[in-house]
Amino acid sequence: MVNYKELVEFIVKHLVTQPDTVEVESDEAGEEKGGSKILIRVAHEDVGRVIGKRGATINAIRLLAKAAAVKAGERVDVDIIED
Repeated sequence: MVNYKELVEFIVKHLVTQPDTVEVESDEAGEEKGGSKILIRVAHEDVGRVIGKRGATINAIRLLAKAAAVKAGERVDVDIIED
């Protein structure tokens, strides 16, 4: 199984200005349905960087995770938590 949490964490930490505040969690409940849910939490100042214009950056992150999941025959969802 591909470690989607590490993949997303690597990408996000290289996008933000405060990489020490990045938290990426894997929701285990999603695996029962045949997939995983990855939740991203970043500093308030970096939320815009991760989302991008019109959501382009977060959609690209989702696309990369889904491409890795298709190859492994799995399903993955990526969401950002805004506090």
